[in-house]
This record gives sequence, structure tokens and C-alpha cells, in this order.
Amino acid sequence: MSAQVPVEGDVWAPLRSTTQARIGLGRAGNSLPSHRVLEFKAAHSAARDAVHVPLDVEMLTSQVDAVGLGAPRHVRSMATTRGEYLRRPDLGRTPDGLEMLPRSEADIGIVLADGLSPRALADHGAPLLSALAEEFCGAYRVAPPVIATQARVALGDHVGAALGVSTLLMVIGERPGLTVADSLGIYLTHLPRPGRTDADRNCISNIHPPDGLGYRAAARIAVRLVAGARRLGRSGVDLKDTSRADLGA
Repeated sequence: MSAQVPVEGDVWAPLRSTTQARIGLGRAGNSLPSHRVLEFKAAHSAARDAVHVPLDVEMLTSQVDAVGLGAPRHVRSMATTRGEYLRRPDLGRTPDGLEMLPRSEADIGIVLADGLSPRALADHGAPLLSALAEEFCGAYRVAPPVIATQARVALGDHVGAALGVSTLLMVIGERPGLTVADSLGIYLTHLPRPGRTDADRNCISNIHPPDGLGYRAAARIAVRLVAGARRLGRSGVDLKDTSRADLGA
């Protein structure tokens, strides 16, 4: 998506340079200026492409394998097509077999899921995984990564239970918007098992450097949440992210 085009004498330009939000668009009569309409259409097209263009699993597998956490396994949800995935969220939460997953009994399991933006996973999945691996190194045993396609967040509960891990991190492409089409989120679930709800999870969102949260910052928040979940014995609404407050102090 192209950047918003500056216009001579644009008093909004200094503020617009600090945000991706669509502000100070101006007007031409009762409508928007033509260049703002074209920007909107370009952003809308980028968001649609982010949802529908399939993940290159082979390339991501190669990139993930290079991180050094072990050869990744690939699982799929019960949704057979992208259209079915979008119409039937329930199918995206259910795996189409997990027999190929070895039971690891590791501390941490990591799933890399396409979600609603395969583009986000393709752009940021491997470097984020690398940052997580470095932060967890020596502190926890990490299971070989799992790549999941046509996947919703709750599919990670099945994967975590199959792996036998204590805590699962679901790295997933977030719903694209008209300013950001490549954002990742991390959903943390302690003691994952089918039937967990969103109240049992913690989310780190808006991961898409350079404009969003960076890989290292996201990984450090994840480490703190994992440590907190293990002390508390659960994740979700009872587990608070105090990392930003601690950094400020």
C-alpha cells in the first residue's frame, strides 16, 4: 500500500507523518479529493489480498527450519477452502488430524497460523519466531514449531494438548484494516486444551515493524506473560501484562 500523498500547503502533513491513521483527508466539493479516493481503493485492495492470497507453506517451512527449534510440522483445519474458512469459523477452530505431531512434553509450544492475514505470517512469522527463540533460550524447553493453515486461534488448544506443552503461543495473522494489512498477534494460553475460551488467553497484538510493535519487544512481553502464567497457574483475565509499567519504572 502506498503512503498518503502529501499536498502543497497541507497543514495536516506534520501530524500525518506520525501516524498511519487516515486523517485530514480534505474534500473536493461534497466528496473526497481524487488522490484520497485512490489511496482508499489501494488500501482496500491490499486488505483483501492479505485475506485471500494463500500462505506459501513451503517457503515459510524453510524459514522456520532455519531458526533452529526443530523441523516444523504442518497441520490444517477442517476448512477446506478459503471461502469455507471465512464462512465457517467453527471449522477453522478444529484440526483435520494431529496424528503427525510428536508428544514433546516441552514447556512452550509455538504455532504459526495464517489466520485472517497469511501475508502477515509470511512477512513477520520467521523473524518473530527467531526473537521468541532467543528470549526463551535457556529458560524453557521449546517444542518444534507447528505451521497451521486455514486456522483460527482456538485450533492452538488442540495442538497444545497434542504436544503436551504447558503453555502455547499462537502466532497468527490479524484481521487486516485499511491502514495495516500485515499485522501479527500472539495469543498465549496456559495449560491449553479444547474448550478454552478467549477469557483464558492473553493477546499481544499489532506486531508489524517498523510501524507496529517490534519483534524483540513482542518477544519480551511474551516471556513476561509466560513467567506470570506459570507462577499463577493460569492465563487470561487474571494474568496482567505489567511489562510496559515495569519498563517505565
